[in-house]
Amino acid sequence: MGGLKSAASGNAGLMALLSCATLLAYLPAVHGGMLWDDDAHVTKPVLRSVDGLRRIWFDLGATQQYYPLLHTAFWVEHRLWGDSVAGYHLVNILLHVAAAGLVVAIMRRLALPGAWLAGFIFALHPVNVESVAWISEQKNTLSAVFCLGAAYVYLGFDENRRVAKYALALGLFVLALLTKTVTATLPAALLVILCWKRGRLGWRRDVLPLAPWLALGMAAGLFTAWVERAFVGAKGVSYALTAPDRLLLAGRVIWFYLSKLAWPADLMFIYPHWTVDAAVAWQYAFPLAALALVLGLSVAALRARGPLRRVSAGALAGFLVFAGTLFPAMGFFDVFPFIYSYVADHFQYLASLGIIIPISAALTAAAAPLAGRAASRLLPPIGAAFLVTILGALTWLQSGIYRDVQTLYLATLASNPGCWMAHANLGLAWSQVPGRMNDAIAQYQEALRLNPDDADAHHNLGVAWSLMPGRLDDAVAQYQEALRLRPSFPEAHYNLGLAFARMAGRLDDAVAQFQEALRLDPGFAQAHNNLGSALARMPGRLDDAVAQYQEALHLQPDYAEAHFNLGNALAQMPGQLGDAVAQYQEALRLRPDNAQAHNNLGNALAQIPGQLGDAIAQYQEALRLQPDNAQAHFNLGNALAQMPGRLNEAIAEYQETLRLKPDFAPAWRNLGATWFSLGNLSAAAEAFRAELRLTPDDPGAQQALAAALQQAQGN
Repeated sequence: MGGLKSAASGNAGLMALLSCATLLAYLPAVHGGMLWDDDAHVTKPVLRSVDGLRRIWFDLGATQQYYPLLHTAFWVEHRLWGDSVAGYHLVNILLHVAAAGLVVAIMRRLALPGAWLAGFIFALHPVNVESVAWISEQKNTLSAVFCLGAAYVYLGFDENRRVAKYALALGLFVLALLTKTVTATLPAALLVILCWKRGRLGWRRDVLPLAPWLALGMAAGLFTAWVERAFVGAKGVSYALTAPDRLLLAGRVIWFYLSKLAWPADLMFIYPHWTVDAAVAWQYAFPLAALALVLGLSVAALRARGPLRRVSAGALAGFLVFAGTLFPAMGFFDVFPFIYSYVADHFQYLASLGIIIPISAALTAAAAPLAGRAASRLLPPIGAAFLVTILGALTWLQSGIYRDVQTLYLATLASNPGCWMAHANLGLAWSQVPGRMNDAIAQYQEALRLNPDDADAHHNLGVAWSLMPGRLDDAVAQYQEALRLRPSFPEAHYNLGLAFARMAGRLDDAVAQFQEALRLDPGFAQAHNNLGSALARMPGRLDDAVAQYQEALHLQPDYAEAHFNLGNALAQMPGQLGDAVAQYQEALRLRPDNAQAHNNLGNALAQIPGQLGDAIAQYQEALRLQPDNAQAHFNLGNALAQMPGRLNEAIAEYQETLRLKPDFAPAWRNLGATWFSLGNLSAAAEAFRAELRLTPDDPGAQQALAAALQQAQGN
């Protein structure tokens, strides 16, 4: 009993040590920012409602990839801590620790030595940094927990054949598939493990129970491959590889990942894009060497006797699990990242266990004789500690480049300067930093020099030009080029619509672009909102504008700008003033610092009997937020002029309006009228003259000046 307690205590201590070591190694990334496509994975505003959760499961295209359980996890996490990136990073680290703990448990269930060594190596190996430090790759860490949990439970079922364990294992496998379908290779890996364990496979005992798993995995894999083509964009000339090309690529991929596991140097977020060519003789060396390795391991496993047979068979099984788990990312199926690189560290997250586990077992077995001698007893634990410390230090260094987008892409370009994707993404990062727009443009242009067919870079360069004075035509040209390359690009249609909306005589074109964006993406709330704004500028289209704003708010209820725009539209419609006030108030609840919403709410309240005091409070809040808002000063002046005893305050507001906007004729008119009411006829006449200089043909201004002069003469 005491021995069991001691073992349990030792395991708990090692698990605590593994957890602390992993957290320490990943500490530089904990407070890291959002990276490349994190904003497409962390739940978008349009999906944050309960209806959004329904769409995550039942609306293909609502999320970047159809991994509904992953996006449900992100949905729940956003409910818990919103956009706080530290929460997402900590969850990723904890999931990674849990996966490492399951590695230990699986090895113990298989009676393999070196379980804790394998757990520590997996937890601290730097090739896993991309999966753990990048929020988007929660798909890896979460699916790994389900996948390894399914493997552990199934191996337990294999020992006692209890139906409940089988059902639990199958359920965990389904959860893994719903998180990331690369886990579809699990049943094949289990068959390899069972064959290693027993020396042969039995149809009824081994294959038949896993047949439904194999069918589910195949269906999920084929479905994901279709989604990658139909929704993610994994199609076109960038994926035009022949069958021989794909075989050459698969062989090279295997050796690439093996080399990074053995010597994790020069790890990159984006590796150089290889040229695969079946006409180049040396490229055949990779698949031939992989085939030779499999044959060598197979011969060794067949010829070995005694303990060496189990070791040799274990090495073969490990390599088969490694290669089999990599199979979906070897090049036989098109996945979107192939457009810029055929390899990525996160592709071998689970596959690496096929190498880590047998190596750890072999090292521990080889060190066992040393542990039995007093003189060398400390060598194995010291060696293991040295190894995991080195790996942890490398992980700490590698995770540091994931602290923000700029650091990540600068590090990538330092190692891979020809990476057009990194140039394009660095441009996008610089575009969001004040004062760095010229740097962003330079990066987009370099990306397009390297890859002129990058529709995203053309689009983003267009966005940058649209923010530069006098470059709107250049922006339009970039959007149009992006759409030539990718006609079904809703964001490019949307931004082209925004550009047309700013150009004289192009409002119809703007509407057409917004409508095309919505045809491609009906859930595009911003496009509904801006289509509404364009329609609101057209005679007789106010009802259509209101419908668009309402649809935007149906899709995204917390869309402050759409509430504001709907308020503006309703304020122009008879009998809708109360509804306009409600929309302005909701816009301000969501975004209290919107000075224009305070101003427009003041305008609406000023038209409602008994609400003038509230209107004044809104104008004053608008001016607190934006002291140089001439229109708010003018509106406040008008409101004060209607309040008993506040004409002097009204005059001060009109004067401030004219200091900010000297050519604002209505302010001169109202200033003159207020002076006239106070009996200061010379000041009134001076104000009316100023108005006439701006509007010489305005009969009202002429009459006001005449009245002031006549009154002055009468006095």
